[in-house]
Amino acid sequence: MRIGHGYDVHKTDPEKASLFLGGVEIDCGFGLVAHSDGDVLLHAVTDALLGAAGMGDIGTLFPDTDEAYRGISSVLLLQEALRRIRSGGFEIDYVDATVIAQKPKLAGYIQKMRAVLADSMGVTRERCNIKATTEEGLGFTGKGEGIAAHAVCLLTEER
Repeated sequence: MRIGHGYDVHKTDPEKASLFLGGVEIDCGFGLVAHSDGDVLLHAVTDALLGAAGMGDIGTLFPDTDEAYRGISSVLLLQEALRRIRSGGFEIDYVDATVIAQKPKLAGYIQKMRAVLADSMGVTRERCNIKATTEEGLGFTGKGEGIAAHAVCLLTEER
């Protein structure tokens, strides 16, 4: 078994119309500053998976200096990373992720995000979990200046 951890953060942008988290578009009056769609949850998951496989990170695979990735769906980035991970002989055992955001409230979106994540990874929903929390008004996420996400995963190495 291999374990991986991923973390991502993006600054909020009131000029952007939509927020993407877990592959789900959330109409909340703001979005995130990013080269891609800025989905911090999928970026953290992708980094956790790449880390467990020893394949670097999302910034190395999909650099923000490459115009091919401007505005791209993070679901597509996750799926390409998974193609490489599976080609390397690994399978997903479990993914657990936490979104840290003061706004918007995410409870009503969690199950849809979980379904998109599971479908994107080609695993059952029982093999992934998503949680959300606030920071009680503390720090940059608590002040609404950004949204962050952490993810951990277990990969099984095929032998």
